[in-house]
Amino acid sequence: MFDREAEWAALTRFAADTRAGATLGVVSGRRRQGKTFLLDALSKAGSGFFFEATEATDAESLMRIGALLGAFTGAPFPPRPADWHEVLDALLALGRREPVTVVIDEFPYLVKANPSLPSVIQAAFGPRRAERVGSQTRLLLCGSAMSFMGRLLSGTAPLRGRAALEMLVQTLDYRLAAQFWGIEDPALAVLLYTVVGGTPAYRDGAAGGRGPASIAEFDAWVVDNVLDRFSPLFREARYLLAEEPDIRDNAVYHSVLAAVAEGNATRGGIAGYLGRKSTDISHHLSVLEDTGLLTREIDAFRPGRSFYRINEPLIAFYHAVMRPEWSRLERQGRAGEVWQASTRRFLGGVVGPRFEQICRDWTLDHAPSSLLVTPPTHVGYGVVNDPQNKTNHEVDIVATGLDPAGARVLLALGEAKWQDQMGLGHLRRLERVRELLTRAGQPGAESAALLCFSGADISPALIQAAADRADVHLIGLDELYGRTD
Repeated sequence: MFDREAEWAALTRFAADTRAGATLGVVSGRRRQGKTFLLDALSKAGSGFFFEATEATDAESLMRIGALLGAFTGAPFPPRPADWHEVLDALLALGRREPVTVVIDEFPYLVKANPSLPSVIQAAFGPRRAERVGSQTRLLLCGSAMSFMGRLLSGTAPLRGRAALEMLVQTLDYRLAAQFWGIEDPALAVLLYTVVGGTPAYRDGAAGGRGPASIAEFDAWVVDNVLDRFSPLFREARYLLAEEPDIRDNAVYHSVLAAVAEGNATRGGIAGYLGRKSTDISHHLSVLEDTGLLTREIDAFRPGRSFYRINEPLIAFYHAVMRPEWSRLERQGRAGEVWQASTRRFLGGVVGPRFEQICRDWTLDHAPSSLLVTPPTHVGYGVVNDPQNKTNHEVDIVATGLDPAGARVLLALGEAKWQDQMGLGHLRRLERVRELLTRAGQPGAESAALLCFSGADISPALIQAAADRADVHLIGLDELYGRTD
């Protein structure tokens, strides 16, 4: 188990709770994050009951869970439950004497065959129902269909208010991903994270258990493990979309993601890319947000304006590099050609935006406490209008926090460059943005720190300028990955 200590602690607390009354928990997360591994280990540690649903008819699922229950309890003949009411009562009966962990994995498959199942569980877990009150069953429902699992406990859903645990198993962040893959070189770690992100199973289940050993190996590794038509990761991005039950017209959703990957981050830009009206894609954007594939962020300086970014690096990589060349990639021996021709698109359209997000994540989660006057509560992106120079300034990193009175204040402005040398020109632009925000009355602007993030190198002139100032901070790859003393 790698870096799931917090999740494991929460699950074991839930499973070992000795209070009277059966309890319900919900565990979700995208596929291949280790949910099943965690829950299987939990059930085995406590001699619990584990049922993994499959795509099957309701009758077959009832027969399968009945047979497993019979084997679990040592019944001479497998039970033949008539319906899920009987199954739930049997599961509650398992916990009559002591806490018993019960896991139902791939729960969305069961609901697809029997949409009334959440209501059946709601009835079984009625607050004053004798079967629930007299049981210590700890029932965990698990699923990877993010849009479905997100609705399971929301709004007027039957299970709203019934769960004692709600856990989302996240992907590994950029630092943990580097540790998991055993990558020591920060530049290589950024490149690899830009392709495969923080999904644990992509290492052991798809890439043969190893990543590239060096920058020199990176190109060949991508060709062999991602772009080769026989590699497990070749169609993974397509599968991630197809697995979501709310996505029925894959072509439109792929086009929306392609628009974002091409740099069309606003609703209007996405609609223009698709040749549609903004209102025509509202549903598609909402579904992609619900599935966790897209994130909608509010402009830090213009609350009425928002932009979208792709969460999963592999999907961004697929739409920027693979999908435009899909016909060539499907022909044997063309992966190397495609990759060589895609270098500029990869570095500018994939690595650059992902590096900016890494810098935002560092500012929020890993920056030393001495960097800013108060811990940031949000780090995002914003656009500042410069009417005097008739231009707009895009600000890659905008950190905000709360002052002692609880009011939102600006803490820092930052620029991130993956390939270009970071120089005095970048610092001057940040100073101009700070000046414009100060004039506009933005709280905290006059004292905001200026952060210069570089994935390449930093000019001697900027290093000298920063050495003489307390408000300018230079952050390189070693700092981003915690490799400095």
